[in-house]
Amino acid sequence: MTTPTPPEAPPVRLVVVDDDPLVRAGLALMLGGAEGILLVGEAADGSEVAGLVGRVRPDVVLMDIRMPGMDGLTATEALRRRPGAPEVVVLTTFHADEQVLRAIRAGAAGFVLKDTPPAQIVEAVLRVAAGEPVLSPAVTRRLMARAAGDPADDGMARRARARRRFAELGERERDVAAAVGRGCSNAEIAAALHLSVATVKTHVSRILARLDLNNRVQIALLVHDAGLLHEDGDQPPGTGPA
Repeated sequence: MTTPTPPEAPPVRLVVVDDDPLVRAGLALMLGGAEGILLVGEAADGSEVAGLVGRVRPDVVLMDIRMPGMDGLTATEALRRRPGAPEVVVLTTFHADEQVLRAIRAGAAGFVLKDTPPAQIVEAVLRVAAGEPVLSPAVTRRLMARAAGDPADDGMARRARARRRFAELGERERDVAAAVGRGCSNAEIAAALHLSVATVKTHVSRILARLDLNNRVQIALLVHDAGLLHEDGDQPPGTGPA
């Protein structure tokens, strides 16, 4: 008896938002022809995003930060407040600054630089569609360091707020959250805490739901805000090596 061939996964539906027509055309040409991606729309300004997303229902929006009308940060914040919102990857010329941090706090799943090689941008879109944030542990640490030094927010008040939220979690969920904050993958967390990868995924999903967060990067930022990471490199209780 012939084993049936499993159906192919549908392509990732993508919208590209950038005010520069040349950049937008280049991205559309590159991403529209990539395997596993279907380009379903383009926009030149953040104010166009909500209507376009409502019409074409993308899985991922690749969003430029700096645009002359509604900027990408404002558009991301508005978009991520909608039920069933697509994932957002911000497109930027900076490595890490307060604008990227604001995008992550708004619910963006990560960011890519405009000079990123085409294959890596394609990979980023596919990874985000699969639920993986596009931020390396090193970049996450830089963003968290910038958050800690933000003069617009009082550090003690931020820590108190974050710790109140973490009080909603169980002990094992706090261990998992701390490991996420240190940039560990699900496999690394499973090995350190002697859990299965499936159990770690379940804990991560519960943490996101209980704390009303969008993704793992937001967990990491909240862990940092709560002061649960040790500056001297020691591990939080219950975690293994990085």
